[in-house]
Amino acid sequence: MTLERVLASLAGRYPSEDKMIPDLLRIQQLCDLLGDPQKAYQSVHLTGTNGKTSTARMVDALLRQFDLRTGRYTSPHLDSVTERICLDGEPLSEEQFADVFEEISPYLSLVDERGTAMTFFEVLTGMAFAAFADAPVDVAVLEVGLGGLWDATNVVQAQTCGILPIGLDHVPLLGTTLEEIATEKAGIIHSGAFVVLAAQPPEAAAVLLARCVEVGATVAREGLEFSILDRRTAVGGQLLTIQGLAGVYEDVFVPLHGPHQAQNAAVALACVEAFFGAAGPLDIDSVRAGFASVSSPGRLEVVRSSPTVIVDAAHNPHGMAATVAALSDGFAFTHLVAVVACLADKDVRTMLELLEPAVTSIVVTSNSSPRALSADALATLALEVFDEDRVHVEDRLDDALDRAVALADEESSEFGGAVGGTGVLVTGSVVTAGEARTLLRVR
Repeated sequence: MTLERVLASLAGRYPSEDKMIPDLLRIQQLCDLLGDPQKAYQSVHLTGTNGKTSTARMVDALLRQFDLRTGRYTSPHLDSVTERICLDGEPLSEEQFADVFEEISPYLSLVDERGTAMTFFEVLTGMAFAAFADAPVDVAVLEVGLGGLWDATNVVQAQTCGILPIGLDHVPLLGTTLEEIATEKAGIIHSGAFVVLAAQPPEAAAVLLARCVEVGATVAREGLEFSILDRRTAVGGQLLTIQGLAGVYEDVFVPLHGPHQAQNAAVALACVEAFFGAAGPLDIDSVRAGFASVSSPGRLEVVRSSPTVIVDAAHNPHGMAATVAALSDGFAFTHLVAVVACLADKDVRTMLELLEPAVTSIVVTSNSSPRALSADALATLALEVFDEDRVHVEDRLDDALDRAVALADEESSEFGGAVGGTGVLVTGSVVTAGEARTLLRVR
C-alpha cells in the first residue's frame, strides 16, 4: 500500500479537525482490538491553547539525550501527514506510515461496523499508538488534538502531563469562557498524575487546580515550583537560566525566538524532570544538548533571506500576541510586510488588531483549507484595522508572497537597503504556514 492510497482511504472519514465527537468509545474499542498498545510504554501528555507542538519537540529532544527511545505524536501537520508520527525525532517514512495503516486496517473495519465510523484523527491516533508499540519506544510524547477530555489521545491516562497557557480558541466547541475551556483541557489530568502547569489566567488556573485536588494529582506551577530566572536574546535564539523542579540550569541555549518559547522550554524541562521523578537535577550537559538540538518548523521560522522571510503558524489571538512579542524581542525589522491567510472560524479581527502595530503593510490572501476565509472577506476586515494604503489583496498565496517580497524590496531601497531592516512575515494559520514553506522551498 502507498501513502496515496492511505490518504484516499482516510479522506472518506470525518476529516475536520475543528470538530469533536464527545466520547472515547471508538478509540477505546480500537485499542482493545490492538491489545492496548498505548500501555506498552510511558507517556508525557500535553495540552493547552498554544505551544503544544514546540513543547512536545523539546520534551522529545530532552528525553532522547537520556538514551530513551521516543515516539512523538503531534498535529496538525505542515507539509505531510507523516510528520505527525515520529520515532526517535524523525517522521515515519511514507512506506512505514502506509505499513502501519495497513496493519491496523482490519481492526478499523471492525470498529466501524459497531456504529459510528472512526474519525480521521482517531485513526491517526491509533496508528501512532501501534507504531510506538511496534518500535518499541520507551516513552511517547503526545500532543492533544483538541481540548483534552474527549480527545482520542486521552485513553493513555499519562502519569506526566503538561498544560500550556489556556486562552480562548475553538469557541464555542470547547466553551465560550476560559473556565469552560480549562475544564475540557483538565480532562487529561488523571489520578496520581504529575501535572506541570504553565502560568495561567486566574479563571483557568482555578479549574486546573481543582481538578488536581479532585484526582490527587501532584502539581508544579510556573512561577512557584519552576520558572525562567534569566532570558537573553542571542544570535539564532535565546540563552536561558531555568529554575527547574530539582535544580537550576544555566546557560541553556534554545534556538527559538520569543518569551513564549522560553516559557515552553521551562515547561518541557519540568515535564522531563517530573518524568524522571524530580529526585535530583538532570545532567546539565544533556539538558543543554537537548535544547540546542530543538527545531520547531513553522514557528517564527526563517525560511529565506534578502529579504528575510519568516513563517509563523499563529492562528488565534493568543498565538498572534506571542508572535508579535517575539518579533520585537528577537528581530530588528524597521519595516515588515505581513502575508496573512486565516480560517473563517477564527477571531480574525482580533488577530489583525494585534498584528497591526508590528507591520508596515499587509497582503491578505487565502489558503487551500475548505475552512479558509476568502481574500476579499479578509480584506474587508483588514480595512477596518489598517489604513487603506497599507492593505493589498491577492487571491492566491503564491502571488501574495511575490507581492510581499516586492513590497519589502521597495521599502529596503527606499530606506537605504539596511541589512535585516525589512522582512516578510507569513502567518494566520497552520495551513498557511505549511503551504508557504512548500512554495518557498520549491523556489
